[in-house]
Amino acid sequence: MKCYHADAFAEKLFEGNPAAVCVLDCWPEDALLQAIAIENNLSETAFAVREGEGWRLRWFTPGGEIDLCGHATLATAFVLANFVTPGEERFVFDTLGGVLVCEKRGGMYELDFPAYDMRSVPVTPEMERAIGAPVRAAWMARDLVCELEDAGAVRSASPDLALVKALDGLLLHITAAGDGGYDCVTRSFAPKLAVPEDPVCGSGHCHVAPLWAGRLGKGVLRARQASKRGGTLLCTVEGGRCRLAGGAVLYSTAELEI
Repeated sequence: MKCYHADAFAEKLFEGNPAAVCVLDCWPEDALLQAIAIENNLSETAFAVREGEGWRLRWFTPGGEIDLCGHATLATAFVLANFVTPGEERFVFDTLGGVLVCEKRGGMYELDFPAYDMRSVPVTPEMERAIGAPVRAAWMARDLVCELEDAGAVRSASPDLALVKALDGLLLHITAAGDGGYDCVTRSFAPKLAVPEDPVCGSGHCHVAPLWAGRLGKGVLRARQASKRGGTLLCTVEGGRCRLAGGAVLYSTAELEI
């Protein structure tokens, strides 16, 4: 089994979010997929099998299978376009999150994802204790989104992951209005999935981008994930969809002895 390791939403190595991509002829047992994800110890390992004209795509974190992952989908399209089916520029993926499309556009890859329908929820003392900072507003869909005072508060926050794990929502995203030419700044934490902090979270921006698009009155946002590695996403919010564009860089290719 060949396994590619690529940095997604990155313009150079050691930036963005690393993902492993395994391209298979057929599906093995789920236990093996999970074991590979644990061994890789990245926030996501993607597994792709050709089915007809498209691809069946599944994502596994070290803590289990997930229903939507942006950066590993982008990494998969990058791997397919450059190493598996050169010449293809449009990839259709059948996933737990529905049918997803990723298109190569120049040096970038654009994902077409559903935008989450966010609902406002009360700010609680538990949220502020978990984040370690005042929370201005909160929203919920699959994940919990908490708005902090400013971009500096997002960058300097040091959440208590044990307390984050007790909050509602699969992931926690802390966000604020952007600075330095960015429309918004975000960090993402997933202790329930054995991922302390996600370097760049595509599905998280399907939560965050619709909020900031509505707030700022803009359909296209330049978003920054303010993790230690950092990453930039160009987000287009339109018609209940969220298109996320970014680059990718290959780190390694391996043969798994399985």
